[in-house]
Formats: sequence, structure tokens, C-alpha cells
Amino acid sequence: MFFCFACSKDKETDAMPQPENPASLTKQNVTTYMVDKNATVETVALFYNLKVMAKTSFAVGQQDAFDGFYKNTGDISDIKKTTGNDPALLGSDFMFITDKNNTGQSDNWFFQQEEKIINNVKQAYNNGMINIFCWHLREPYKEESFYVSDMTADAKAKAFKSILPGGENHEWYKKKLDKVASVFSSLKGANGELIPVIFRPFHEYDGSWFWWGAEFCTADEYKTAYRFTVDYLKNTKGVHNVLYAMSPDNSYDTKDKYLSRYPGDDYVDILGMDNYGDLSTGKGQAGSDLANKKLKIVSDLAIEKTKIAAMSETGYQITPSTTPITGWFSNYVYNALTANDIEVAFVMFWVNGGDNYFVPVSSSSNASDFVDFTNKPKALLQNELPDMYVIPN
Repeated sequence: MFFCFACSKDKETDAMPQPENPASLTKQNVTTYMVDKNATVETVALFYNLKVMAKTSFAVGQQDAFDGFYKNTGDISDIKKTTGNDPALLGSDFMFITDKNNTGQSDNWFFQQEEKIINNVKQAYNNGMINIFCWHLREPYKEESFYVSDMTADAKAKAFKSILPGGENHEWYKKKLDKVASVFSSLKGANGELIPVIFRPFHEYDGSWFWWGAEFCTADEYKTAYRFTVDYLKNTKGVHNVLYAMSPDNSYDTKDKYLSRYPGDDYVDILGMDNYGDLSTGKGQAGSDLANKKLKIVSDLAIEKTKIAAMSETGYQITPSTTPITGWFSNYVYNALTANDIEVAFVMFWVNGGDNYFVPVSSSSNASDFVDFTNKPKALLQNELPDMYVIPN
């Protein structure tokens, strides 16, 4: 049973609102501001439409929406269970796809996950949705974890440096990128066109929980790895259906700090920020305002650089021992995404699973809060997206 989702919105949903002055971007010069000057026409359109859309609205997404369900009840996304419509953005992960145990054989569990992810991406694209990939890449020595808490002190100190050009694990990293490239190149729509995707490698790099975190590499080393990743996929492997995103965690409170590990305008299409902490228990309106202040920095930079701004991850997980925060979606998250005239193209909530959820289902006590959020004027679900893969006339 769907929750009540009949509330109307005071906005147009069947056409892309055209701003009077979309910065310096025009339909003719889009690739000037993109990483890949040879991007497919659909990928160029996605960049343009995300940039324009951010002036008036944002896409609502969820990680693994077609494969992660509260109480493991599948078939349709939990967002659709609650609102009647799928999310506008589907998050996926290369973690299992590049796992050392993926044999590429049909009876292999990891390969089965790869096939499932690819099918989900195709389904999302065919439904007009936006696709984004992160990559919880396991460290190069034992390939068992991406968390430094599972690594030895020696491995922590060496892992990231080892994948740089000239490093002992550089060829290993190239093979992982070969796999990523093969997946990107296999994503095709009904007419054989390559499906555009957003890729955000080495996310939350300002933290200390992943082996690519700030404690384990210098700013220059991080930039080198990010640039190599982009150049290798784009130039060596000929991948041209990708928009590249950087997505630190929420530690940055000035433009200079945010740009401290920025690879450069030639390597980044989307300026993101993951933020769970400012919207956690007890932070209330002050936390929401702080999250908005940080997103304002990202939005201002995106306007200045003619890039796209996004809240690349967020969420407040409800477990059997935690209760929802009143108004978390419709008040605190919506305020963070819209106050002070910021221009954010999308927000992605993390994955549901088991007895825990980030996005409620219709039976959840905070379902009405989420429905109220998605019914807000600027929030878009799948059914409200314009055609993201064609530049409007």
C-alpha cells in the first residue's frame, strides 16, 4: 500500500525551467566547462540540464534504491513504496564489481552483483533517472577492506601512495580502472547509446576512515591520483559517458579549505559534499543552518566555475533502537538544500537494509515527513524530471 502522496506542487513538472542567466553556460558552449570535451551528446545534455535544474529544483535520490530495502521487501524501491514514484537519482557502487573475488563467471556471487547493478542502471536510465557511482575500493595489499581500522599501520601509510604512477601497486590500480571502464562502456540504452553516469571516486577524502583519507596522503598525492583516474578513463580507455564528481565530507567551512585538494577545473564536473554529521541527533535547526552554510560554499563555487553543486550523500539512519527526528526531511534537510538561494542539483540518501532505514516506507512513523519533503516545490522525483538526456530547444 502506498502512503498518501496526492498533495500537489506549485511547480511545472513537464518542462525544464529556463533561467534568465545560467551563468556563462549556453547550449552551444557546454563542453567548454566539462571535463570531457568529447563526451557523448547525452552526457553533455546531462551536464547542461543538471546545471540549469539546480537554479529551480533538485533531484531526490537514494543509494541502491532498486536493491536495498527496509525489512528486505523488494520488487519496488522504498521511495516508491512511500510516495508512489521512484527516486530521480540512483546510487550504485563499484565495490563488488572490482572485488578480487569477481571471477566474471555466471555462478559467481560477485559477478551476479555486477550484473544486477548494470541492470539497475539500465532500468533507471530507461525510466529517465540519473545514475551515480561511488567506489568503496578495497586497499591494494590484502583487498579485504576499505576502512583503515582493518589495516596495519604499515598498510595505512603506504596504500594510497602505492597506487600512484611509479608505485608498487600502480599496475594493480590500472587493472581496477580497466574493470570500471569496461562497465561504463557496457552501459547502453535501447538505441545502443552509452548511458551517462556520474562517477565520484575517493569520496569523503577529508576524513580518516578510508585508506584514501587526508591522514594517509598529501594534497598533491590526492590530486595526482584523481587526475590519473580521470585521464586514464577518458584518454587511455576512451570512456566518454562520465561526469566526474568530487565529494568530501562536511569538514570544510571556507572556499579555500574546500579547494585544498581540488584536482582542478579540467578534472571535476560536479562539486559535492557528503554531510551526515550536521544533520544528526540533537543538531536541530542550528545543524541544518550549518549544513546550508557549507552547501552555500559549494554552490557559490559551482556558480563561479560553471560546475554543478550537489549534496552527494546524507541521511539519518533509523534502527530498532533509534527514533525519527521530527521534521528531519521536510524541515532540516529541505532548509539545508534551499536556504540562501543555493543551487544544488541533487541530494542522495544512503541505502536501506534489514531492520534499518534512511528513507522510510509507508508504514514508518516518519513516512508523512518524507512525503511532505518530496512534495516541496523544489524536490523532484522520477516522474517530475524533464528529459535529462536532451538539451531542450
